[in-house]
Amino acid sequence: MITGAHTVLYSRDAEADRAFFRDVLNFPHVDAGGGWLIFRLPHSEVAFHPTEEDRSAEFYLVCADIQVVTARLTKEGLSFTPVRDEGWGLLTMVTLPGGGTLGIYEARHNQPE
Repeated sequence: MITGAHTVLYSRDAEADRAFFRDVLNFPHVDAGGGWLIFRLPHSEVAFHPTEEDRSAEFYLVCADIQVVTARLTKEGLSFTPVRDEGWGLLTMVTLPGGGTLGIYEARHNQPE
């Protein structure tokens, strides 16, 4: 019935963030027309967290080794928050070229197959 999920990330500089996903992260993509790049994401999962706030979604990239990822992307000129051990994983936030932030974490929790 459901064949996938489409995630939308809003950006103050969408072209710069598209270039980051295309050229730095090397995510496969297609041009849907007019320069609108749609990226294939790696393995994905979704979780529902309780909240009393008006929040709708958060988006994180998951990696196998947070130190390797931050070292590589630091060479690309990106900056990160200090890596924190959250119990469920090692988490950092990267500042995207468009000015927004994106969470990246090394999972320490069980992951669905």
